[in-house]
This record gives sequence, structure tokens and C-alpha cells, in this order.
Amino acid sequence: MINYMIRELPINERPREKLELKGPKMLNNAELIAILLRTGTKEKSAIYLAEQIVHEFPNLYALKNISLDELMKIKGIGKAKAIQIIAAIELGDRTNQYVLERGMQIKSPIECAEYIAEEVKTLEQEHFIGIYLDTKNRILAKKTLFIGSLNRSLVHPREVFKEALRHGCASIIVVHNHPSGDPTPSPQDISITKRLIEVGELMGIELLDHLVIGTDGYISMKEEKYI
Repeated sequence: MINYMIRELPINERPREKLELKGPKMLNNAELIAILLRTGTKEKSAIYLAEQIVHEFPNLYALKNISLDELMKIKGIGKAKAIQIIAAIELGDRTNQYVLERGMQIKSPIECAEYIAEEVKTLEQEHFIGIYLDTKNRILAKKTLFIGSLNRSLVHPREVFKEALRHGCASIIVVHNHPSGDPTPSPQDISITKRLIEVGELMGIELLDHLVIGTDGYISMKEEKYI
């Protein structure tokens, strides 16, 4: 890495000016981070510090769950700069999440997966989420019901269908993530799905699908013929 001071660069190649002239998509990751840093140190430019961060965490997903302490291990990154970076990452994450909004219609498993995947696929614990729908598959509510390793005793139909009754829904989609990244359903996942189907049939509330989300994709229990 060459320690170019930003003032030494041509004006149209300085990160802020480049963004203004060419738009944010024309900047690489280091240039965007340099704008967040605002300034470097006496010895190192903001660009140099940003390139150190990119070198240390080449996968942007690695930055998603980065801690203050990890960032501050990079020489030249103090607490203030680390906080700025983490705040920006969190804001970007919230902006890019597909938020399931009341009234949105779910037409297919892939559509549901696209809406919720960014929210859950990088979580470090399993989250079990219920999505409650009306007769036209429009969302009435979404709720995280359980957090932790899923098992039959933890994922109790009582909690799942209590929410269904509260919202007067016609059908349900349940979703959970696999922190391992592999969305292949476990025997436990299949068992839970069958149990929810049985209870739903008794209550007249259909389980439309159970999606398992991983970092590399999703599995639909309906598409896999478990429903």
C-alpha cells in the first residue's frame, strides 16, 4: 500500500470530489471508507487507513459484525473513527434490508426469501420468525418468536398460533436461518414443520411454507414437498 496523502491526488481522484463528480458507485470500498474516516493521522492518510481496513477485512460481510475493539486494533483507527464506521455499516444494513411491511403481498417462496434473507442470513444465532397473512397472502404481521438452537420443545405451536389468532390471519409462513450458512433442512426442521402443519389443520390456519435461510440461498419446505 502506498501512503498517498489525499491532497497529493488529482482533485477528481480525491474520494469526496470523485463521489461528487462521478457518483458513489464509481468509488471502490477503500475510497468510501476513507470518506467515513474524514481524516488520517500525521503519518497515514485516510486512504491508507481505509486500504488497511479493506486488506484486513476483504469480505464486506466480515465488516457486518465487526466490533469496536477489532477495528481499533488497526493502527491509526481510534474509537471515534471505529464508531463512525460501525454506525455507517449499520445504517447501510438497515437501508438494504427488505423490510416486510403490513399489506405487502407474498406470491411465492422466492419472493418471501428475497424480502427476508438480508435480515436473517448473517445472524449468529438461529431466529425463528412467523409471517402472518390474510386471505390474499398480504402481510398482517411479522414477529421473531424464538432465538437459539431450534428444537421441538422450544418451537411450540402454541406461541406460533397465538400470534395467528391475535392477528386474525388466514395462513402463516415461518422462516428461520442457519448460522452455518447451509440452508439444508435438518431432521429437526422437518419435524417442526410437520407439527405446525398438523396444528394448523386443526385450527383452520394453513402453514403455507417454512423457509430455511442460509448465506448461500434458501430452502422452501413447500418446494421440497414437505408441505
